[in-house]
Amino acid sequence: MKAAVLKEAHQIEVMEWKTTELKPDEMRIQVKSCGICGTDQHIYHGNPGSAAVTPPIVLGHELAGIVTECGEHVKPFKAGDRVSIDPNMYCGSCRYCRNGQSHLCDHLQAVGVTRDGGMGEYAIVPAANCYLLPDSMSFAEGAMVEPLGCVLHGFKKVDIRPIHSVLLIGGGFIGQLFLQLVKKQSAARIVVSEPAAEKHKALLALGADEVVQPTALVMEQLKGEFDVIIECVGRKESMELAIEAARKGGQVLLFGVANPSTQIQVSPYAIFTKELCIFGSFINPHTHEEAIALIDQKIVKVEPLISHRFPLNEVPQIMDNYAGMNVTKGIIVY
Repeated sequence: MKAAVLKEAHQIEVMEWKTTELKPDEMRIQVKSCGICGTDQHIYHGNPGSAAVTPPIVLGHELAGIVTECGEHVKPFKAGDRVSIDPNMYCGSCRYCRNGQSHLCDHLQAVGVTRDGGMGEYAIVPAANCYLLPDSMSFAEGAMVEPLGCVLHGFKKVDIRPIHSVLLIGGGFIGQLFLQLVKKQSAARIVVSEPAAEKHKALLALGADEVVQPTALVMEQLKGEFDVIIECVGRKESMELAIEAARKGGQVLLFGVANPSTQIQVSPYAIFTKELCIFGSFINPHTHEEAIALIDQKIVKVEPLISHRFPLNEVPQIMDNYAGMNVTKGIIVY
């Protein structure tokens, strides 16, 4: 099969790639759509994903496609089924798996991270990681289930009420998913901080009451003003702003994926006197099915957020130039 293979940091090549025999509990999927995630960019630049990455490997953990072959123990799937993939696999026996925190598994494996993923014509995945897609959902929507599932996991950590003011830092794809979920909670005020002026109209249409550019003056005005802050960027200055923007009793969700070397400055005294709750959020435990339902029922719209569609053979140049392409969300289509 043809696949985009990460050979080492900063080097991806589209080439003929090995196919392997199915294990009894696995299925072969003809990939129809694969999202390009910020984590794929992290891996491309030599950083870890949800787990350590060992090239050569086919990236792509946001994928959907058609079942073409089933292992002998697979039920209830069959060839021809349309499926979306939850990429994360847990050992089931470590302390975290046994205590209801399987996503923190000491032996986490993932499609497109520790084993070949969706940036190829076919992918082999455990049947346990596959979810049937309704006929009403496109494969592009099916690939977007995984990022929405991650957002859902983070969203459930914060308690948003109609009296609350909410600040979303970052109005890209992830911020736009969060915005739709926050809007459904009937928050009193939703402000989005987003530097790209061309995104402001779309953010207002999705439900933001106000969209601001994060200038020094604006950031100073945001401090101490919000009950809930959701940071979707992963940069030092935006994470520090998230904590500073919280009023007394505030909740801060640090969702954006930072570079592993990033350090931030926080005031423990401010956390103490404001009695802040600060949350992290890692991957998408047990949210895939709910994310499918949210998309299928049009509660969260994902397809309009896809700004770019690429063929497989363009993946090397895309990954090399992604940061400068003004992509809200890009997917590979087959």
